[in-house]
Amino acid sequence: MTTYIIKDGGNRQLPFDQERLNRYLDKIHTEFPKLDIEEYKRKIFNFIEKKEAYAADELVDYLIREAEARTDIHLPEWEHFAARLYLNKLYKKASKNRFYNDDDKYGSYVGLQESLGERGIYSGNILKNYSKEELIEAGKMIDPEKDKLFTYNGLYLLATRYLATDQARNVYELPQERWLTIALYLMQEEPKAKRMELVKEAYWALSNLYMTVATPTLANAGKTGGQLSSCFIDTIDDSLQGIYDSNTDVARVSKHGGGVGAYIGYVRSTGAAIRGVKGASGGVIPWIKQLNNTAVSVDQLGQRKGAIAVYLDVFHKDIEMFLDLRLNNGDQRLRAHDVFTAVCIPDLFMETVERRGEWYLFDPHEVKAKKGWYLQDFYDEEKGEGTFREKYEELVADETISKKIVKAIDIMKRIMVSQLETGNPFMFYRDEVNRMNPNKHEGMIYSSNLCTEIMQNMSPTKMIQEMISGDQIVITKQAGDFVVCNLSSVNLGRAVPAGDEVLERLVAIEVRMLDNVIDLNELPVPQATITNRKYRSIGLGTFGWHHLLAQKNIAWDSKEAEEFADELYEKINFLTIKASADIAKEKGAYKIFKGSDWNTGEYFARRKYTSDAWRELAEDVAKNGIRNAYLVAVAPNMSTAQIAGSTASIDPIYSAFYYEEKKDYRRPVIAPDLSLNTYPYYEKGAYKVDQFASVRQNGRRQRHVDQSLSFNFYVPSGIKASKLLELHLNAWKEGLKTTYYVRSNDIDVEECEWCSS
Repeated sequence: MTTYIIKDGGNRQLPFDQERLNRYLDKIHTEFPKLDIEEYKRKIFNFIEKKEAYAADELVDYLIREAEARTDIHLPEWEHFAARLYLNKLYKKASKNRFYNDDDKYGSYVGLQESLGERGIYSGNILKNYSKEELIEAGKMIDPEKDKLFTYNGLYLLATRYLATDQARNVYELPQERWLTIALYLMQEEPKAKRMELVKEAYWALSNLYMTVATPTLANAGKTGGQLSSCFIDTIDDSLQGIYDSNTDVARVSKHGGGVGAYIGYVRSTGAAIRGVKGASGGVIPWIKQLNNTAVSVDQLGQRKGAIAVYLDVFHKDIEMFLDLRLNNGDQRLRAHDVFTAVCIPDLFMETVERRGEWYLFDPHEVKAKKGWYLQDFYDEEKGEGTFREKYEELVADETISKKIVKAIDIMKRIMVSQLETGNPFMFYRDEVNRMNPNKHEGMIYSSNLCTEIMQNMSPTKMIQEMISGDQIVITKQAGDFVVCNLSSVNLGRAVPAGDEVLERLVAIEVRMLDNVIDLNELPVPQATITNRKYRSIGLGTFGWHHLLAQKNIAWDSKEAEEFADELYEKINFLTIKASADIAKEKGAYKIFKGSDWNTGEYFARRKYTSDAWRELAEDVAKNGIRNAYLVAVAPNMSTAQIAGSTASIDPIYSAFYYEEKKDYRRPVIAPDLSLNTYPYYEKGAYKVDQFASVRQNGRRQRHVDQSLSFNFYVPSGIKASKLLELHLNAWKEGLKTTYYVRSNDIDVEECEWCSS
């Protein structure tokens, strides 16, 4: 029986040529000589001979699946073998759709820009802002060899989610063209005399997988509708207009693919007065349910439902109902399962938990009406002393202020019960956040974002007036600080082993790319644009921490890991500040630099940066300014870490090797650069490594991060309450500003060395 291969959508069929496929597989095999592919080939040929005909795509997919299925802890190279097969599939499809010879791998870059520009897929900015000669020069930068850096999982994710395709999902853009397009797009407004050199630097950083940009930048740069930022933070005003305006703003952000943090602590509690009518308010829960509906109904570009984290203070009267929002039991009318919850916690609460004392809950509306201020507008300037505790004690002593008295430990128990069932609430340590805020001269930080790593000044937007002018309605608003997160991350697993020169060169171009995002961004909410240009905030982060530890043969639980975290993040912070200061000399400092901790030197003094290099940098910043008000933030970046072939964020890997379940088959997932040398450092997965060691690492790291870290706890679901409480107390005492998910699974507590004692 002759088997036929069907091509061109059924328009062409050719007899299967076993020798040709044999030569093709042998050619790939030369790159991976350790692999024994004879049994693989036998299985392939047996499969082909069973049917009279196969579609070419079906056959290639089978080749890939069989290669991927052979990936295991002893033969990780099969994943790269699968990546080569998939890469060749992309080359073939792109060459066919763009009419060039697939032996060339990449076609004309100018032709790609013109073709996708005409189709409305590319925005046209690159064609408009660069000459044809510049784009030809840019096209020569493309190095197809860099495609070989991808693992199969990373390449598949990049190709299926981020590469530019037409409406029918046909392949046009290839991986190196995505990197080049991002580089060109982000450098388009740089001075013409040097911008091609900057494009080259940005392409170097991206193509070597030394860094990744944020998911929206990766997806949208150079394309129509170029919203480039990941996360936003809104402060909800305590008024009907403010609440509904915020809901609209959240919906607009979500529509354009952004995640949202919403601080709801100003909104009056259940039973508070409305226009003098006592007991009229329904509290925060009904408004959170509105946000929950927005999260479900306004999805992120059709890819996933909206993502909203709601933050409430632990001294708000509605905190108990808030902590039950995501639970599966109880009155479902009081539940909101599609928002994430987070609690804003002062030092005084944690102290009260430790001494098992009483805790007082207040209505913010009543406090404002009777005292003229909000409790959340204050924080403790030092641990153990400050204005917040003075104002809190004043409210406790004031008999005219209604209050609810609870045991602090009971609130903490409710927090932990919810965390073990749902992973939420996240923890936000408000005093430490505001003490370390380099821009406290211009505002307050009340909450964080969806992923708990962004810490920037925030305030509600308020309507001033609504008036009729002819047949138009003119609304005037006072813009609050609506926070925008502009993110990208250093791939520690590749950039650090490449040496200090690479890291220095990388951070310099990465900060410039992030700074340019601010001016190029098309933000969906006007007050976000105002805030973005006022602060010019960026969030340079990292991923691949566990990958790097394994390469350096450093055990996760060791003292050496803590010291290395301290040393490395100080270096990254230094380079980031220096890069921002250098750009300020070219383009000017951010608008409210004067009076900031950067300007006064308080930023450097608080972190005890006293070496000659640090003193020199502090003097430079004080004299010439800094370009960005906020600089460093470590996001979760799971998707982009997968694309870059490394481990996510600062997290330990789940396991050195495991299977991820898909609809139609199981996909193997293997630790990066797994070998006999690195395996011992990956052997303990996320649920086995000592979480107290993770806390200590992050305490050392946090000092060098002016914003915060997306830091997860990994615990057995049967963990003792006392042990989880101890973890939280340790995180607070180590100076962490936030903790993210409490991720729990069903491993036996006896298997958990750190938590069984």
